[in-house]
Amino acid sequence: MSAQKLSAADLRGKSAKELQDLLVEKLREQFNQRMQRGSGQPTRPSMVKEVRRDIARIHTVMNEQKQAGKAS
Repeated sequence: MSAQKLSAADLRGKSAKELQDLLVEKLREQFNQRMQRGSGQPTRPSMVKEVRRDIARIHTVMNEQKQAGKAS
């Protein structure tokens, strides 16, 4: 699990493929956190929130890139 915080500015510098790979990684991390919570293992609520926001940030940047591609 990566503890690095993603910023929108960093994400905007990545290619669509890199964003897709990062999204898959974050979705797996979110799934693992849900499984840990379901099995009774302690999880940090702040990590759950951070991963959820990272996923939203990635989706936002992907949509911005898609819109920019359509506008060009």
